[in-house]
Amino acid sequence: MPRPLSPPFRLRLLDGGLHPCTYLENRQARFRFFFADDLPPEIYHAFMDRNFRRSGHSVYQPVCPSCRACMMLRVPVERFAPSRSQRRCVRRNADLTVEIGEPSPTDEKYALYRRYLQARHVGGMVEDDNPDSFVAFLYSSPTNTVEFVYRDPAGRLAAVGICDVSLHSISTVYFYFDPDQPRRGLGTFGVLKEIEVARDRGIPWYYMGYWVKDARTMDYKRHFRPCELLCPDGQWRELTPDAPEPPGDG
Repeated sequence: MPRPLSPPFRLRLLDGGLHPCTYLENRQARFRFFFADDLPPEIYHAFMDRNFRRSGHSVYQPVCPSCRACMMLRVPVERFAPSRSQRRCVRRNADLTVEIGEPSPTDEKYALYRRYLQARHVGGMVEDDNPDSFVAFLYSSPTNTVEFVYRDPAGRLAAVGICDVSLHSISTVYFYFDPDQPRRGLGTFGVLKEIEVARDRGIPWYYMGYWVKDARTMDYKRHFRPCELLCPDGQWRELTPDAPEPPGDG
């Protein structure tokens, strides 16, 4: 089992209550969470190794009553080798410029975010889509966070990636992109660029958030090989093409 965090870090975990699972049908989900105004990067990295993720200032962990399918997935940066299709994706996007800096919300980015939501979410939009929730979700952070901004040769905004950074990891928070450019494979390119930056900075791990075995929207994550899953017993295990996938229930 994961070791408890060493004192003096103390917190009060709140219960989010039962709600329908957003990943698997006919399942009930529950999170426990806490709010943080200032979360040192290495402390947050330690929380990720205990299956926590953050959204804005909320840091949460799935504690569903009959399921442990949400497993953190990470890529060992130095061992990562892009596939043939991933190398083609890099070539397709060689004309993009990428700037990395402090996260900064703008009207241009919010407009792209809205277009992304309209294309990716059934029904068009999410209930709490507004400029304030956009900032709270992506641009208000208690830890060390950077923004990747992707532009085409004409200067048009193509994609934006938000990542948390520590000495030991780069963790993707969210990536939104132009839905009218499907041939580029911008989501895949964003992952490859973030792994490249981790390698350039000597950061050993790239965290991709939760992977759920039977969730179609998360299937892409397992194609960045090698990769490891944080299993319900608290141990990291490699997910390999020829090995059984670690159990997620129980």
